[in-house]
Amino acid sequence: MSGIIGKKVGMTSIFDAAGKNIPCTVIEAGPCVVTHIRTDDKDGYSAVQLAFDDAKEKNTSGPLKGHFAKAKTTPKRKMVEFKTFPDEKQLGDLVTVSIFEEGDYIDVVGTSKGKGFQGVMKRHGFGGVGGATHGQHNRLRAPGSLGASSWPSRVFKGTRMAGRTGGDRVKIQNLQVLKIYEEQNLLVVSGSIPGAKGSYVIVDK
Repeated sequence: MSGIIGKKVGMTSIFDAAGKNIPCTVIEAGPCVVTHIRTDDKDGYSAVQLAFDDAKEKNTSGPLKGHFAKAKTTPKRKMVEFKTFPDEKQLGDLVTVSIFEEGDYIDVVGTSKGKGFQGVMKRHGFGGVGGATHGQHNRLRAPGSLGASSWPSRVFKGTRMAGRTGGDRVKIQNLQVLKIYEEQNLLVVSGSIPGAKGSYVIVDK
């Protein structure tokens, strides 16, 4: 599956031909540089590594500086491997939004916003105790019983409880490409995508 690395710019809305207002997300996609090519003979699988977003040399390790120097490019912040591309890629090649066309359907992978330590109602959608009367004191947002005492004398793994929420890898599938601005390296896709403004996303074709 081919694709590109991008950065979430933010959300807006556009009107279609019928006058319907469509919420959409703007992604700064590329340009990405081919920094490594995996082969079956050497690596056991075939893939193309893309790199995106310039990084400072002082913040880049020595081995990575050499890695980027082989591709004759400056140090980058984000690297991702993609399995297939329609044409053969060489080190130093640029991948831009031109690989997409308006009307294409894409998948977007991002890291959801972190929400810190949250209770079961926000984290798992619990409803709380059904009624507020009959002796239910301060139980409206409580998780309820967690497990038995005599057996198994423990809480089962995976029990839905309070904890850290967000910061997960999330994939949103079948988003339509509404507009492409090649000069600005921008993709406008329908709907929302995970992550905060400025966060990295992977756009799979």
